[in-house]
Amino acid sequence: MRALALKACIRAAVESAIMEGTEHFICGMAEGCDFYFCEIVLELKERYPHITLEAAIPCPTQPDGWSAAQRERYRELLERCDYETVVSAQYSPGCMMRRNRYMVDHASLLIAAHDGLPGGTRNTIEYALRRGVSVVDIPI
Repeated sequence: MRALALKACIRAAVESAIMEGTEHFICGMAEGCDFYFCEIVLELKERYPHITLEAAIPCPTQPDGWSAAQRERYRELLERCDYETVVSAQYSPGCMMRRNRYMVDHASLLIAAHDGLPGGTRNTIEYALRRGVSVVDIPI
């Protein structure tokens, strides 16, 4: 049930962004909330065909350690994205944050599902705020 409520919040934030003129969305393609976001934007493209979706991939090996089902889900979502940007040619300890900075640097709005704990999402929210990017923080 919690996932359904989270998906509804993400959908509402994306639809609001579309109504305010956002036409291009970028997804970090991580498991969990990123997949929800990607699936929601792809669904909304049916109603709003002018919007585009870019997959921001931290490195080519991003899904290698995931389950077979998650790797397949990733591949299927990636195939449906309009654009694909690989931020680092190979894995490095900082490639995930580099991907996050790329997304913020190419955005006017950050939609983030955040549990309030320190980590990548919190760092990305703080980076966005420092850059003057508006943030929709969806608590999880």
